[in-house]
Amino acid sequence: MSENAKYVTLTGDNFDRVLADNPVVAVDFWATWCGPCKMLAPVIEELAYDFDGRAVIGKVDVDENEDLARRFGIMSIPTVLIFKDGQLVDKHVGFRQKTQLADAINSVL
Repeated sequence: MSENAKYVTLTGDNFDRVLADNPVVAVDFWATWCGPCKMLAPVIEELAYDFDGRAVIGKVDVDENEDLARRFGIMSIPTVLIFKDGQLVDKHVGFRQKTQLADAINSVL
C-alpha cells in the first residue's frame, strides 16, 4: 500500500458516512492473504487517482471488518461493490481488469 494512495480505508466506523457524503463510491473488499486481491491492489490505486474528485475509491479489509463483509454478503474476494447515492448498483467478484472497473464506475457517474 502506497503512502500516496488516494483510496479511502473503510471500516465500520466510517463506511456509512463515506457512502452518505459521496455520490459514487467503489469499494474493494479484500484480505492480506488473498492472491487475486494482491493483483487487484495496484488497479484500485490507479482507479483512485483516475477518479479523484469524481468518485471515492475505498478498500475494506474483510478480516478486520467482518461485520461489513457479512452486511454485504461477501462470500468471495476480491469483490468490488459500486454504490450510487448510497445504494448498491453494481458488483464485481474476482479479479477484473482496470478498464472493466473504470467502465463500471463511469456508467454511474
